[in-house]
Amino acid sequence: MKAAILAVLSITAAVLLYLLVTSIMEPINFQNDKDVRYNATIARLKDIRTAQVAYRSEHHRYTSSFDTLISFLKNDSFRVVRQIGSLDDSAAVAEGRVFRDTISVCVRDSLFKKAGFIIDSLCFVPYTNGQKFEMAAGELQTGSKVIVQVFEASVLNKVLLNGLDHQEIVNLDDVAKQLNRFPGLKVGSLTEATNNAGNWE
Repeated sequence: MKAAILAVLSITAAVLLYLLVTSIMEPINFQNDKDVRYNATIARLKDIRTAQVAYRSEHHRYTSSFDTLISFLKNDSFRVVRQIGSLDDSAAVAEGRVFRDTISVCVRDSLFKKAGFIIDSLCFVPYTNGQKFEMAAGELQTGSKVIVQVFEASVLNKVLLNGLDHQEIVNLDDVAKQLNRFPGLKVGSLTEATNNAGNWE
């Protein structure tokens, strides 16, 4: 009888210990998984920002279309002005051997030289099995009545963190709401001139 009671108590203690450890580890595991997803997504949003700034330098506006942006990266070129000769060389200047020349440089080769970068993946949120970022572009009038071009690319926590602990995601969104912040990650803004800053910066 005593052996049976001891066995039951031992099993009960083991179960309680397991539940205690699990309850302690759940928030830690969530934070670790969140950090991995956030870091990959921030890197992707930075790439979108780089691409948008390049697109605007050529077209004087941002685009709300990933198809347009990806096509630009794959097929278009920058116009780059380079100087031939040195202005410090007075003899070369006097002889007309110092001049400027405009050349075209492939956007893809000049912006994204990192190994393994796949341009077609630009629109997809990491770790979401093909979910796309929300993206929009437009114009905004500043307080000094200046019209500026703006864009925004974003993903909600419920999309980015889908599959992780639901209550932890709800808690994260509640904190963002209380602080009047976007419940996820975004770069740029359609409602204020942020100089294309990310909300993690």
